[in-house]
Amino acid sequence: MAKVKASRHSDCENCGNCPGSSAIVVEALNPVGAQRGQRVAIEIKEVNMLKAAFIVYMLPLIAAVAGAFAGNYIANLQHAVDPLWYQLGGGFVAFGLSIIYIKFFDRNARTDDKMKPVIVRILS
Repeated sequence: MAKVKASRHSDCENCGNCPGSSAIVVEALNPVGAQRGQRVAIEIKEVNMLKAAFIVYMLPLIAAVAGAFAGNYIANLQHAVDPLWYQLGGGFVAFGLSIIYIKFFDRNARTDDKMKPVIVRILS
């Protein structure tokens, strides 16, 4: 493992208006044996980034909508006059479960070597 100081996207570097323009430090696998002070190229698998982005951003939204539909279904089974509370409850429960899953996913992603950046070559 190596700690790599990585600059953000070139558009962020050129703008400099937001706090996101500064460099970040990431832990990366070091199969090439890079030493301190060397410039390196790192690679993050696109599939892993898309999977993580989907889980963090889309899963709670999908879960909340699915929970609302499930609450509506349960309200119809119980012949509830106003299914709104069942829909809200189902949406909140499903959203909460998705947040718990995201925490579980994050904990596992931190220890999974397939999800970590990899130093692919030494530049200088």
